[in-house]
Amino acid sequence: MKVFGHPLIDTEQFYVIKSQEEIAKTPSNVILKIEKFDIELMKYCQKNALMYMVNVTNIKEAIFANLIGAKYIKASKSLAKELMPIAQNYLFDSQILGVISKDSEIGELAKANVDGAWFK
Repeated sequence: MKVFGHPLIDTEQFYVIKSQEEIAKTPSNVILKIEKFDIELMKYCQKNALMYMVNVTNIKEAIFANLIGAKYIKASKSLAKELMPIAQNYLFDSQILGVISKDSEIGELAKANVDGAWFK
């Protein structure tokens, strides 16, 4: 299980982008973070072999994000738990991250086989 945003754990670096133009200003070796589901921006990242994470709000967005090459799919804790069986059944390349706010929630995500936790 991966854990992002916890003060005791060093992780990959993420850089928030909202447009293609902002990508040129990003440091190298970061993962682009798309806060709002944007198929055109995701397709641009896929076409240019850029690693990115995207927030999703439903199952359809998660399926599309996987198909368009997201490295990480970030979702609410409840949605992440709902997505895991789907991701496992369809062999998603993307990893599912559940959003949490307390250490005690890590175990809950782990028991649901969620790939990782994202601290608010």
